[in-house]
Amino acid sequence: MKIAGHAAVITGGGSGMGAETGRQLAAAGAKVTLLDMNLEAAEAVASEIGGLAIQCDVADSASTEAAIARAREAHGAARICVSCAGVAPPKKMVGREGPMPLDSYVKVVNINLVGTFNVMRLVAADMAGLDPVTESGERGVIVNTASIAAFDGQIGQTAYASSKAGVVGLTLPAARELASVGVRVMTICPGLIGTPMLLGLPQNVQDSLAKQVPFPSRLGRPDEFASLVMHIVSNELLNGEVIRLDGAIRMAPK
Repeated sequence: MKIAGHAAVITGGGSGMGAETGRQLAAAGAKVTLLDMNLEAAEAVASEIGGLAIQCDVADSASTEAAIARAREAHGAARICVSCAGVAPPKKMVGREGPMPLDSYVKVVNINLVGTFNVMRLVAADMAGLDPVTESGERGVIVNTASIAAFDGQIGQTAYASSKAGVVGLTLPAARELASVGVRVMTICPGLIGTPMLLGLPQNVQDSLAKQVPFPSRLGRPDEFASLVMHIVSNELLNGEVIRLDGAIRMAPK
């Protein structure tokens, strides 16, 4: 699918991979809406790219429905949706203070997994009502973000890893279901990407992490994630698949 002129919605668009994806989509001519809990950060990126910023809690149905409606009013129904919103608080299932509070687990799953599904169900409903834009009948594409933790979850990542495994598990059945209306669904599993969270770590920790990547032995860049999104959008045969973007790393237990 061509990108120019189409509306795009990006969650977690105020920083990191979401922000860079917004920049690349806008540069290609898309009408970009950035959804983020941090409205100030999203507004800064939106101002830079000529897009729209909306505060949104993807785990809340009313907040997300209102945000998608505002984006639709401004740019039309989205044909491109990229979900980057997520949290990754480390916490052991059984720690020194006893079992992990259930609320801690539920919060991570609600944002990372339920939030992804929440956005996907809403944009897919809009996409289904649009006219096809290719000879094959394509109406839209949804790109979700999981993590290599879905496969190589480390100690302290039970909540995060299982939430991201859920996103991986959504991919194929969602793609099969939405095939009838010409909507593709893909998932990217990033490895160690130099997002603000990782770049805020001490340099020696960053260097240690980078050495774990077989090749290239460095942290990934948000623009590399965004470039993969751009290719997925443009390549109609990519559907129902999960792509690891990780330099061949396989995470150790800790």
